[in-house]
Amino acid sequence: MNILAIGNSFSQDATRYLYDIALEDNVHLKVVNLYIGGCSLETHWNNALNNSSAYSYELNGKSTGKMISIKDALTSDKWDYVTLQQVSHRSINYDTYQPYLTNLSNYVKQYAPQAQQVIHQTWAYEEGFERLTIELGYSSQYDMFCDLKSAYEKASRDLGNLKIIPSGEAFQIAIKNGIKHLHRDGFHASLGAGRYLLGAVWYECLTGRSIMHNAFNKLDEPISNEEISILKKCAHEAVVKYGWISR
Repeated sequence: MNILAIGNSFSQDATRYLYDIALEDNVHLKVVNLYIGGCSLETHWNNALNNSSAYSYELNGKSTGKMISIKDALTSDKWDYVTLQQVSHRSINYDTYQPYLTNLSNYVKQYAPQAQQVIHQTWAYEEGFERLTIELGYSSQYDMFCDLKSAYEKASRDLGNLKIIPSGEAFQIAIKNGIKHLHRDGFHASLGAGRYLLGAVWYECLTGRSIMHNAFNKLDEPISNEEISILKKCAHEAVVKYGWISR
């Protein structure tokens, strides 16, 4: 299975362990992330229009040092999935998505017509983080999540009811289950719990396989087996809630 993420550092977080999690179950993926830090849908669309080789080509969770354009990435292989997302600080406001999201989706259809497009729902910032309270004006991270969830749902509807990878929902479930240190700097995912949770969500969504008995645990920032067990359940709950698999 071949997976291409048109994203930024948030898709970088989400795909860091995806290849390794799958490999633990003898599932062979090709996972490519097109990386520009802080890249918005507007910038993605402008880069597509200009066929700009502005993206770091990350393969299976690691940098390659190669630069590539969206078009060249789309035509470089037969992709099973292509993921689309908004930059985190604009994810709360659907007015920032369009017309760039629809234009980009049509561009993907043109150069990778066989690919199933899906929406990557990003996550809310950490409670009390200055960018949450001062820059975005939220009193709680839950309020940010509610706004971004609503915006991504509208994005899904506008593109023909695309499926949503519930990364943000999984963060909320993990928080309710007492998991701390999901963020590493207030907004990016932590190298251990945060990135592992995201990888588990993407794995279940895109392969249809359960994470529950997967033994992968070689994380850049070690966490306890107890935390891994809780995170698996949180990921699975989010994936079931969004209709990717049944219980």
